[in-house]
Amino acid sequence: PLAKVTSTRTREAELRRSLREIRTAIDKYKDAADLGQIGSLDIKVGSENYPPDLQTLVDGVTAANDATGRKLKFLRHIPIDPMTRGTEWGMRSYQDKPDSTRWGGQNVFDVFTTSGGTGLDGTKYKDW
Repeated sequence: PLAKVTSTRTREAELRRSLREIRTAIDKYKDAADLGQIGSLDIKVGSENYPPDLQTLVDGVTAANDATGRKLKFLRHIPIDPMTRGTEWGMRSYQDKPDSTRWGGQNVFDVFTTSGGTGLDGTKYKDW
């Protein structure tokens, strides 16, 4: 039992770290868009200046007013979800309801694990 709890605690710490990494990248993208640092062709109308998807954070977007075509990148790679062991994350757009589990597709405002599991503290992982 102790080994199982230790393993679960380690995966929970990894989940928190991965969520923080993605959410920080989303925030940096939003800040760059709000400050006009992202080329206008890379900003989707109605996106509220949030990224269109997670892959955009990895692939990067064209920097505004940069003739060299330099790209602004916000993530090196999409982190692995330690609970599902994949790179597929649940996403929520700015236009979705706060408790929505279905992505509207307009942008990426928040992410969550698609695991149906419950943490050691009794909360659902998807609510973290």
